[in-house]
Amino acid sequence: MESSLRSRNLKMIRPKLFGALVVVLAVSGFPATESRQPSAAAGIEYSALNCRKHTAVITDFGAVGDGKTSNTKAFREAITKLGQSAADGGAQLVIPPGKWLTGSFNLTSHFTLFIQKGATILASQDESEWPVVAPLPSYGRGRDAPGPRFSSLIYGTNLTDVVITGNNGTIDGQGKSWWVKFRNGEYKSITRPYLIEILFSDNVQISDITLIDSPSWNVHPVYCNNVIVKGLTILAPIDSPNTDGIDPDSCKNTLIEDCYVVSGDDCIAVKSGWDQYGIQVGIPTQQLSIRRLTCISPDSAGVALGSEMSGGIKDVRIEDSTMINTQSAIRIKTAVGRGGYVKDIFARKITMKTMKYVFWMSGAYNQHPDDKFDPKALPVVTNINYRDMTAENVTMAARLDGIEKDPFTGICISNVKMTLAPKAKDLQWNCTDVAGVSNRVEPPVCSLLPEKGSPMDCDFPADKIPIESVELKKCYV
Repeated sequence: MESSLRSRNLKMIRPKLFGALVVVLAVSGFPATESRQPSAAAGIEYSALNCRKHTAVITDFGAVGDGKTSNTKAFREAITKLGQSAADGGAQLVIPPGKWLTGSFNLTSHFTLFIQKGATILASQDESEWPVVAPLPSYGRGRDAPGPRFSSLIYGTNLTDVVITGNNGTIDGQGKSWWVKFRNGEYKSITRPYLIEILFSDNVQISDITLIDSPSWNVHPVYCNNVIVKGLTILAPIDSPNTDGIDPDSCKNTLIEDCYVVSGDDCIAVKSGWDQYGIQVGIPTQQLSIRRLTCISPDSAGVALGSEMSGGIKDVRIEDSTMINTQSAIRIKTAVGRGGYVKDIFARKITMKTMKYVFWMSGAYNQHPDDKFDPKALPVVTNINYRDMTAENVTMAARLDGIEKDPFTGICISNVKMTLAPKAKDLQWNCTDVAGVSNRVEPPVCSLLPEKGSPMDCDFPADKIPIESVELKKCYV
């Protein structure tokens, strides 16, 4: 198979007005004697981990952007051919304005999927266009049901240097039909697909696109290292089932920033495997930075830690974020049988408006994959730090429920001011099986988090995780 995508009949397509002047190269997949690299003259600038030497457009492979014609074959063929250029500077596939109906397709290494403004990748509602894949090893089964899973719309495994980006193009999961079937109990042995799932991969970027109406979770990097998720708009009805925004799962060195999420579930859910399966795989989520998140989710959390946390979660930094009409800001979810740990969690500069709870920790989140979990596998929850926060229209300040004989320890809350809703709960702090300290918190905290003398601030790391120092390159299509 040829390593170059340079075409025997390489030609320049005349510029077309797609909201910006775009020049692209038509690529046939045959060998050629020269290549042309996208440059500033091409029109659209974007930021990426790496730029690509070769460019193709989905229409080069016979795709039709009418919202009705299936383009699954075109997407799969395009990425297969573009994968041949991995050793020759990589390739980018441009999705121009239009509605591009497709089933699931797999990405390749040293590759960029660029979705232009005005372009929509439209998820097929024909389930035959969604391959079935095995359960994740750290889950032991599908998240919805025992058995396998539908592949995500955009899927990849064992990749290096993969970018999904655009200038605010859209991926539409057309999730309503999946939600109806799920609620009707029609998925008894298979789990709904996600929009984007990348497994066992290094150097992953997902940025500057809009995701709407996913059948289930939206963005799921799992067993990955060096991940950047930024500039995403994620939208789903607030009553849609399990439409988590971003779920970093058993990942190391991840940055999530400048994202806006409206969801029927957690805006961000940090995970690392489920009960005995997660314990056995043992890959924690660690070195995670979340900043400048805006979340609306009336029935779920801004950031959830768990409930599938059996491989461990540690060194998570959350800052400069806003939660509006959200059930809770940061929620720790675990249970007897989970094992693992949630530790070294740091949050600061959170602004909240209309909250059911501000602080919520749950030690009885008793959803298990099967009955084979170890009841002696107790989670460790410790060194949890919250500081410099304000909240308005709060129903209840805190519900902190640890586990009997396995308390959550090292909780620190400082410089937090909450104003109550007109119909606020009489009991503002409900605390059991927790231990820690507080300082300058209104309304006053429970006795298990006593006020520490003299002004005191909870910890927040002064260093950066490595991914925060990565400088993206200027690239063009």
